[in-house]
Amino acid sequence: MGENPSRTPSTDGTKTDLCIRKSSRRRRERAEFDHQIAELANRQYGLVALWQLPDLDEELARKRARVGKLHRVHQGVYSVGHRVLPRNGHLLAAVLACGPEAVLSHRSAAVLHGLLSEVGTRIHVIAPNRRGRSPAGIAAHRDGTLAPGDRTVVEEIPCTSIARTLLDMAAAKDRSLRYAINQAEVERKFDLRAIEELLGRSRGRRGVRRLKLEISLHDPREQVTRREFEARFLRFSRRFRLGFPEVNGHLVIDGISMMPDFLWREARLIVEIDSRRVHGTVTAFEKDRRRDQILTAAGWTVIRCTWRQLRDEPGQLADTIRALLMRSGGNR
Repeated sequence: MGENPSRTPSTDGTKTDLCIRKSSRRRRERAEFDHQIAELANRQYGLVALWQLPDLDEELARKRARVGKLHRVHQGVYSVGHRVLPRNGHLLAAVLACGPEAVLSHRSAAVLHGLLSEVGTRIHVIAPNRRGRSPAGIAAHRDGTLAPGDRTVVEEIPCTSIARTLLDMAAAKDRSLRYAINQAEVERKFDLRAIEELLGRSRGRRGVRRLKLEISLHDPREQVTRREFEARFLRFSRRFRLGFPEVNGHLVIDGISMMPDFLWREARLIVEIDSRRVHGTVTAFEKDRRRDQILTAAGWTVIRCTWRQLRDEPGQLADTIRALLMRSGGNR
């Protein structure tokens, strides 16, 4: 029997063959594209943004979302294969939602740097080129002053440097600024030189004055001398009528000679002034605590005050000292 001519392909292929080849090519392209999405999501806490994949338009993304391959997080931002995101995933999603030049900022960046623990009700992002309304749950700041040195990447998330983060928090009057500065010191991330460089090129910006004030006590060079501290404390004692303490009065306890900064001998009260220059090292810190223990065991009350307390909270400090003086007098 002869061949059925209807099944004999022509030299340039039948229409069916062309469809098969096109379908096969589309499957390969989809598989390759899905592989690209998976590779990108693997580096980004399971996230992809449309602007990162020009070939993935909104309509194609919606089709993949309908079959459960993608899950919408923000407009133009999707999680791949699952809906649950870790904390850092939510932070990165906010950055991706604000475009290619966006970085995490303000207290949200402070959380990423390990300076705060609570993100807050909205995630803060600096998005220099963004237009229109901010996505839900995101505070998008349109600030075009970011210099290359103000940007960094932490745990695969673009964010502001610690110096810029602190300045932005100061500008926003964030009440956690002082805590963030202290935590930066604890974590050994406080870079005074970087902060001074930023402040030097940020003259006239909001937050500069407040940040300068807050870091004044975090300067290792410390401008306040011990003599200035002592003079101010004596003026403070006169102002609040706390009597006249002995300055560097001599004590000998268990054969150990000591000269506390200020002491009220009858009330057995000692006030030590903590200077970062003198007391900022580990050795000094340990020595001070050991001496406090010896004095306490001998019946003395020892408290410590800082220049900031003396400058910003004199009334509270005076109330504390007065209460201790009255309590000691009453007991005697």
